[in-house]
Amino acid sequence: MNQGKETSAGAQDSSEKEPQSFVLGLWGVRYQVKDVTRSVAFYTQQLGFKLDQKNLPAFAQVSIGNFKLILSGPGASGSRPMPDGRKQEPGGWNRVILQVADLPARTEALKKAGLHFRNQMEVGPGGKQIQLEDPDGNPIELFEPAR
Repeated sequence: MNQGKETSAGAQDSSEKEPQSFVLGLWGVRYQVKDVTRSVAFYTQQLGFKLDQKNLPAFAQVSIGNFKLILSGPGASGSRPMPDGRKQEPGGWNRVILQVADLPARTEALKKAGLHFRNQMEVGPGGKQIQLEDPDGNPIELFEPAR
């Protein structure tokens, strides 16, 4: 026998409690890096991030707006091997997406500054994007939404 009440949309209004989330919110993104000092220079000087804290040579945190990027170097607690022995390494395909204005002009300026891109600018119905690499090969997507 169903104890819940049916709503006008036909959905069940269950008396069961929704599971409470233990997640308080998004803190940031952690990138594994080989040289924290070099990574701080890259993010602050090339991309305009602000240095929030550092504990060299193991760790630093940079931010832009409400976004925090945690840079973990060798020896940082966030870089220790997994129990099965796998090492945490830079690179991969998951990435942060940074919104920019005038992506073509920004891309040209960064190329002139010697930065490395993984691909050419792509254009789709949602906007334009290109993948930039930080000094350790971690991907950063620069994105300009469609208007």
